Amino acid sequence: MKRNKFKPVKILLLSLAGLLIIGGACFYIWSQQTYSASAEMVARVGEENIQLGEDWVIFTPDQGVAETGLILYPGAKVEPEAYSYIGQGLAQRGYTVIIPNVLLNFAFFDVNKADEIREAHPEVKSWYIGGHSLGGVAAASYAYKHEEQLDGLFFLGSYPADSNDFSDMALPILSIYGELDGLTTVEKIHATRPLLTPNAVLREITGGNHAQFGMYGPQKGDQQAAISAVEQQDIIVETIGDWLDSL
Repeated sequence: MKRNKFKPVKILLLSLAGLLIIGGACFYIWSQQTYSASAEMVARVGEENIQLGEDWVIFTPDQGVAETGLILYPGAKVEPEAYSYIGQGLAQRGYTVIIPNVLLNFAFFDVNKADEIREAHPEVKSWYIGGHSLGGVAAASYAYKHEEQLDGLFFLGSYPADSNDFSDMALPILSIYGELDGLTTVEKIHATRPLLTPNAVLREITGGNHAQFGMYGPQKGDQQAAISAVEQQDIIVETIGDWLDSL
């Protein structure tokens, strides 16, 4: 009897396909185990004040959508509502803030989400983009390719990938980082400083950590903050607001 020489190959391919399906399913399940907004954040902002747009959370000034808008990409597996305190605070200073849902809760799978947001809000004339942690990496990737359409880039406990070198660009950049950040450490911030523009503004939050760039509770691998989440959030709002006002 002749052996089917293709049978081992078929078995191998089916096995690989099965492993990919199982791996993909496991990743999907893991990606849905998200960090949700803390009870303290909801109590302070008010659930009724968290406006859900088409596919994002939006905060606008009392007078309506402003001509200056900020897009804030969330950190990995962090729900956008967890940044509502920052959104509300900046809206009170006169800015529109939009925090999108991103594909599989990872912004680097949805780098161009900002295109949808900008198209949906043509009344906004000046756009700034930024993000927390991996959200900041994704925001930098978008900004690197859309410099002419943006007015600035900001990082919250984050920094750009090596492939996104802004050192020869004129784009205004703000980097806010925490003294006790156990994930985006001070050492990493300093090591990647050459990737930023020479005039980039850096602000260290004394006693701040990684998780408190949002309000979603503690995060594995982070250090214990020496200040409260609200204190850190207030510093973030003030720093971003003052930076925007100075431009």
